[in-house]
Parts: sequence; C-alpha cells; structure tokens
Amino acid sequence: QVELVESGGGLVQPGGSLTLSCVTSGVIFSIRTMGWYRQAPGKQRELVAVYENGRATNYGEPVKGRFTISINNAQNRVNLLMSSLKPEDTAVYYCNAEGVVLTTGRYLELWGQGTLVTVSS
Repeated sequence: QVELVESGGGLVQPGGSLTLSCVTSGVIFSIRTMGWYRQAPGKQRELVAVYENGRATNYGEPVKGRFTISINNAQNRVNLLMSSLKPEDTAVYYCNAEGVVLTTGRYLELWGQGTLVTVSS
C-alpha cells in the first residue's frame, strides 16, 4: 500500500514563510504528477502548485510569485516553500499524487490527510 505523508503546517504571521513537505511511503511508486491543493473554510479545493512528469510546474493564480514547489524524484518527495504569506492563505493544504505502482502496474491517485496552515497575527 502506498500513502502520502505530509508535514510542515502550523501558525505563521502575515509576511512570514513556511515550508510543507510530502513524501510517498509504502511500495515503489512512479510519479506522473505531484503537488499541493488547498481548501479554505466554506470554499472549494483549489490548485496551489503541481509538478507534471517531474518537470513542468503549474501554480494557482493566488500564489504565483510567492510560493515555490520543488521535487526530488529519487525520493518521491515534493516541498512547497510559501513566502509572503497572507491571511487569505489560511487553509488545509493537501498533497496529491498520481502515478503507477511499479510492482503491480496499477495507476493510482492519492491524497494526503491534509495539514493546516494558519496565517494570523
């Protein structure tokens, strides 16, 4: 079984920075896409940043220029550096990955359990 393990959420002041990390655990998993989404109270889940095929990146409009996603393909790990944080960035952040379990050939889409980021003074 493969799952996503997230870490790094917490409370940060406006203008501050925070880094989220997500790694796959369990069976060997060949990633096609991996990244982050978020959901604020009363709002729909939205794209934050995602890697596609280990190279191309896509950022949601609200975070462009402030957030940076990086990936370590060998470790199946993706990090999200969040800078110049605003109160409206407060949300539960979810890691997402799609790929193939190498031992079975099965294609999976996975979601992490979510990590809360609160931006407040």
